[in-house]
Amino acid sequence: MERALALAREGWGRVAPNPMVGAVLLRDGEVIGEGYHAEFGGPHAEIQALSTCVNPKGATCVVNLEPCRHTGKTPPCAEALVDARIGKLVYAVADPDVKAGGGADRLRESGIEVEQGLLSAASAALNAPFLCIHRNPGRPFVAIKVATSLDGFLADAGERSQWISGPDARAYVQWLRAGFDAIAVGRRTAEADDPQLTAREVIPRIPPTRVVFSASGALPSTLQLIETASSIPTFVVTTIEGRERARPLLGDAGVRFIAANDLDGALQGLWAAGIRSMLVEGGGALVGSLMAAGAVDRVYWIQAPLWLGKGRSAFGDRPPTLLTDAERWTVVERRPLGEDTLLMVDRAPCLPES
Repeated sequence: MERALALAREGWGRVAPNPMVGAVLLRDGEVIGEGYHAEFGGPHAEIQALSTCVNPKGATCVVNLEPCRHTGKTPPCAEALVDARIGKLVYAVADPDVKAGGGADRLRESGIEVEQGLLSAASAALNAPFLCIHRNPGRPFVAIKVATSLDGFLADAGERSQWISGPDARAYVQWLRAGFDAIAVGRRTAEADDPQLTAREVIPRIPPTRVVFSASGALPSTLQLIETASSIPTFVVTTIEGRERARPLLGDAGVRFIAANDLDGALQGLWAAGIRSMLVEGGGALVGSLMAAGAVDRVYWIQAPLWLGKGRSAFGDRPPTLLTDAERWTVVERRPLGEDTLLMVDRAPCLPES
């Protein structure tokens, strides 16, 4: 299953809105075939694994997501496994899609042994955006990325933030962006850092949409985000009044607007625009507002080994929470990124029902 997960990650940025899936075929503990879903619309992991196997009869298929049962852009994987006469299916998490799910039942009906749950937490974390939007449709999966000092500041007292993190961490962020439908920042960050918000480490199948949250709608037309809006989809999330003020100034550049009275309305508007996952890269005011609204599903926290003492807080000004009332998040991953450290936490695991 660990090998299946490693294979599945090869589809990062290429398979959405489908999940990332890897499959391994075993006989007597030896690998006799493997594959992964490499491109949206292309063969699924199970089909790829079967294509590399001379004789799958009686083999065990290990896959991180339940095989699909419906015909979409490709034939149903469950049917292919039945036709291949495998002996056993081991899968990690159920497919929550009502159209695609149920493949495990199809194999059971054919007399094939089925086991579910191996490395389910890791498998659910890998496909958290896919699983969560099926559980809570209507708003995107929201992840926060912050790069801070050890004392939690994303900019020093002079508002300088480039660069707190090192080159390895910045390359990781470029890779990370490729797996999201949209990259978002607040107005203050857009003006201070003038970011491009593009994925340059991995070229995604569809470039992420850029999103700027600006209640007033005001943004300098000289920003890179604005100057390239005609070629890369760019939204400004604002109020109705802000949209009317900004449209004459930014509309000709290709900027599109989402007008909402609150964050909930803004997220619904982004969902209606086709955005199913969004990576928010600051600043503190936007991150703090999303956290206070309970709208954050995951945090990628990159901590650099330095102390600033004072600066701009990564999580904004939030009301205090007593320890007895504090929500404890789930640690998904900890690892070094050069001299920096990545901490990834989820608010709640998105494990579907078996």
